[in-house]
Amino acid sequence: MRIAKLLLITLAVSFTSSLVAAERQAEGNIAVVDFGKAIFGTEVAKTRLKQKKGESSFAALQAKYESTVAEMKALKQEMDTKGMTWSTDQAAEAQKKMEFLRADLELITRKIQTDQQALQNSIVQELRPKAGEALQELIDEEGIVLLISAEAVVTAAPSLDVTAKLTDRLNKKTQ
Repeated sequence: MRIAKLLLITLAVSFTSSLVAAERQAEGNIAVVDFGKAIFGTEVAKTRLKQKKGESSFAALQAKYESTVAEMKALKQEMDTKGMTWSTDQAAEAQKKMEFLRADLELITRKIQTDQQALQNSIVQELRPKAGEALQELIDEEGIVLLISAEAVVTAAPSLDVTAKLTDRLNKKTQ
């Protein structure tokens, strides 16, 4: 009985020390990456986004969005200050105008979002192959045995995040 307890204790200690050793060995080999952030942090992506904002069609949409928002705010303020003195027809007309402005704003917002989504998709399509190569090189170089997507992580030490390293490597590949 005493030999069995001693054997169990020895096994438990050796198992625990094996786990600690394995944990120490793997500690530097775990990393977290935000693949999207790495791609959109590159100079190529920043340049494409800046070009898009400079396009006349996008700038016109943006200006239309801002003017519609300003018009809605002005109408809302007028309704709040003068609305009590308006006739039923005037109040109904103001409400109708506000609904038209909301519909215009929703349409403009959808157009802007569609343009932005198309641009983001083209950037990802363009950079995905090089980003995959850069990530594989980083994995090999750093000896990473477990790579976790940043979206799946609740919390991690900043030292485990290799997103900036991936962005730097990707910038070098796309020059």
